Amino acid sequence: MSIVKLKDKRSGTTYVYESESYWDKEKKQPRSRRKLIGKLDEKTGEIIPTGKSGRKKGISVQKEETASPEPITEYIRVIEEKDALIRELKAENRALKKEKQEILQTLDGLCRKLAD
Repeated sequence: MSIVKLKDKRSGTTYVYESESYWDKEKKQPRSRRKLIGKLDEKTGEIIPTGKSGRKKGISVQKEETASPEPITEYIRVIEEKDALIRELKAENRALKKEKQEILQTLDGLCRKLAD
């Protein structure tokens, strides 16, 4: 199983699906089934659950949150944690590059003073 994100060009909404591959014995080809999970909130990156017709679920969403995490929910949580870690590492990398530039500039200044 995998997570598929598709953007609707007309509305600009990104929908998130759970995709499952299987072998079609009659056609002797791989096929896939998709199940709508919800909409992707562009600002927060969270997935907003939707019903079969695309409307938000009411009571059943609360039941899902209190139930034990499904594999897909756990998968999404792991991805979000890794995305957060990547953001932290990129910020640290930027800070280290800046520090490196400052050290190189200081070293260059010292070399010029010694050369004079």
